[in-house]
Amino acid sequence: MYKNKVYLASPFFSDQQKSRINIVMNALKHNSSIDADEIYNPQEHQEDKLPFGSHEWQDSVFATDMRQVKKADVIVSILDYKYEEHNLEPDAGTVFEIGAAWAWHIPIVMVQFNPENELNLMLARSHTAMFTGDKINDGLKEYNFNTLPTVWTDMKVF
Repeated sequence: MYKNKVYLASPFFSDQQKSRINIVMNALKHNSSIDADEIYNPQEHQEDKLPFGSHEWQDSVFATDMRQVKKADVIVSILDYKYEEHNLEPDAGTVFEIGAAWAWHIPIVMVQFNPENELNLMLARSHTAMFTGDKINDGLKEYNFNTLPTVWTDMKVF
């Protein structure tokens, strides 16, 4: 069976965001259609040798992340961003990576821990599958990333 390479698009700026990443990473690593050694998690590749925020750092991180998106078989994106701060909008960087993946015909699997959120139309129509709330862990562990069956969300679309 082919083992897919994954790009994990998600914010990673708070403990809550990192906790969500860990849940998704663990589920993906237990999926038989995913290569557990080929899950690219951008938070692990932040060019620590360059001054944070410098133009060199920005250029390097942007180029590396875009190269990894294009190289991936599938993008798994976590839409929850600053939910704990009552901000229901997804992270702009994650949305940008979703758009790039869609333009490059790379399948997109979305995750939203808070299923009560509304989903933007552009995101709702760009994903191949979406798992929300208590369906995330089992959904990602069992999803066949080789056949990519469509899994729609019940989230309200705006």
